[in-house]
Amino acid sequence: MARDAMGYALSALNHLAGSGVLDHLGMRRTAENISYYLSRSSFSAISTSARQFRNLNPLRRPQRLHAPGRTQDLFDLNITDEQRMIRESVQDFAREILRETAESADAGRATASGTLEQAAELGLTLFSVPEALGGAATERSPVTSMLLAEDLAYGDMGQAAAILAPMSVANALTQWGNAHQQGTYLVAFAGDNPPQASIAVAEPTPLFDPLQPACTATRQGDHYVLNGTKTLVPLAAQAELFLVAAMTGDGPGVFIVEGGSAGLRVGEDRPMGIRASGQGRVHLDGVKVPAGNRLSAGDFDYRAFVDLGTLAWCSLAIGTCQAVLDYVIPYANERTAFGEPISHRQGVAFLISDMAIELDAMRMLTWRAVCRAEQGLSFRREAHLARTLVKDKAMGIGTNGVQVLGGHGYTHEYPVERWYRDLRATGIAFGGLHL
Repeated sequence: MARDAMGYALSALNHLAGSGVLDHLGMRRTAENISYYLSRSSFSAISTSARQFRNLNPLRRPQRLHAPGRTQDLFDLNITDEQRMIRESVQDFAREILRETAESADAGRATASGTLEQAAELGLTLFSVPEALGGAATERSPVTSMLLAEDLAYGDMGQAAAILAPMSVANALTQWGNAHQQGTYLVAFAGDNPPQASIAVAEPTPLFDPLQPACTATRQGDHYVLNGTKTLVPLAAQAELFLVAAMTGDGPGVFIVEGGSAGLRVGEDRPMGIRASGQGRVHLDGVKVPAGNRLSAGDFDYRAFVDLGTLAWCSLAIGTCQAVLDYVIPYANERTAFGEPISHRQGVAFLISDMAIELDAMRMLTWRAVCRAEQGLSFRREAHLARTLVKDKAMGIGTNGVQVLGGHGYTHEYPVERWYRDLRATGIAFGGLHL
């Protein structure tokens, strides 16, 4: 019988605790806090109604996570012991839970509440919240978020997007929220019942440019009034908190909008892929938000906000492409035609080889961009290169996965059909996620 999510996390923590690594890294207290959080007996049901957010942790200044000690322009492919521990838990969860529920979640166009609860028990959001606010994060690590996205998408891309959406909001609030915003909203992500949340950037317009959103935010006294429509927003119907991108008089900005606000309503989207993320349209009709709900810290960088989101989608695509490759190789070796495995045919063998080469290229470009982001270096160029390659090659890998299976690839009986549909989203996906 598969272990539940709490079992994965506690097992990995216990294994690491006995190795002496925690003492060497000075992480013993952090690990004990996580163990306490994970071992609580139960979680209350997540409400789909509006949540009442209050400033329960007044701060004199915002809590920021700093980059790791590596400050030179180095491309380090090594991961830490802590990251390895987290990955082991997430990989088990992705294989045993997400992979098994992928087809039903896709058909139902939503990630089951039980799956979301099991994912919450992994405590991943804790690594987005600083210790001073009840979390477990001691430094900023987009690399860790990237690895989580890749590993979860290996199980199922749609469910991975739903699981990562709240964590993405927490990442953004940690990086750019002011003291009041963090004390009011961010602290909730480290509690027993973290809110469902999502980032709303994409809009239902041809050739959408995230740097020029049509959604507007007009300043009126001590409030902003938001008008517009967002599309492909994960967890749209159940989110209790949104980060909404909108154009202001001084350029694009991001606003914290609580679920249940007057003028906020959610409509249905019918995407061909990543259905399990529960995507929907968010309509804002004269939604009033306090001026203090704008992410406006002195170091806020809207372009970096968008780029970190696109790199998250690149990471999801890489994990899904790895799933495609790992599936078609044994299939090609076992499937026979004309008395021999189809992998003996050069047309098939070369096709799979190209998939592996393209996957490695996508991974290296994405890792390079995220490493620079983590080190506090400029990563705009690298993010653009990564997205340009991924939106082309990821869709190609999905197509070729179907091609290797021939007629079988066109049926629901085999997962490559779903992976193909999911990977088509990489060319248009904006928002929802943030490393």
